[in-house]
Amino acid sequence: MRVFKLGGLAALAVVAGLSLTACQSDDGGDEAAGTGKGSASSQTAGDSGSSGDSGSSGDSGATASAGASVSGASGGPSSEGDGKDGAQGADGGVAACRTDGLKVTAANTTIDGDDRATVAVTLKNAGGTSCALGGAYAGVDLKTNAGALSATRANKESIPDLPVVLKAGESTSFGVWYPFNKTGGSGVRVTGLVVTPPNETKPVTLAWPGEASLPVTEDGGGAGVEVGPLGSEGQGG
Repeated sequence: MRVFKLGGLAALAVVAGLSLTACQSDDGGDEAAGTGKGSASSQTAGDSGSSGDSGSSGDSGATASAGASVSGASGGPSSEGDGKDGAQGADGGVAACRTDGLKVTAANTTIDGDDRATVAVTLKNAGGTSCALGGAYAGVDLKTNAGALSATRANKESIPDLPVVLKAGESTSFGVWYPFNKTGGSGVRVTGLVVTPPNETKPVTLAWPGEASLPVTEDGGGAGVEVGPLGSEGQGG
């Protein structure tokens, strides 16, 4: 059974916030390192625009460099994980991580014996300079044959929604948790994964690397899906 410690995650988020403040001081201190280390998984981002019908992935993620500062970042479109509550930096601070400057990947990381299935999503800074993810949560939506299903934030009451700074080439990962379909039926078929980085409006559509279906709820939709904060899952793979 997979367990992650929330205390460490909260501390990590606070450290990231303090690091961002240090970057904005007048003494020209060094930029803070990001939370994630390691390589991205084999599932890579394809279309960087809005959700398409296929949900398929391309050969590589977007690699455009990040531009605007954290203070200019806007909220994302997903219902709960859009990062709209993320802390904002002062002008001249670390640039905000933009979707086009991130390589977004996903992999099935479910372990035998887990009570829920897991997909790890990794965000890698593909630009040449440090950038700040504008909150602790990304937006996650599953594309299904019953319509879009938005993930809810796990443990959102205890996780401060602070920015996370990634140096060039650094990564951070988070978990997407969902129930196994043990009903014996076909369930709700998952056809794609849509990820919107924290405090961004532009999503990335990936192929779904997890279980083929979710159990059906009474209203005909899929059972609950949760998204964890940045750093809540090991690097996808």
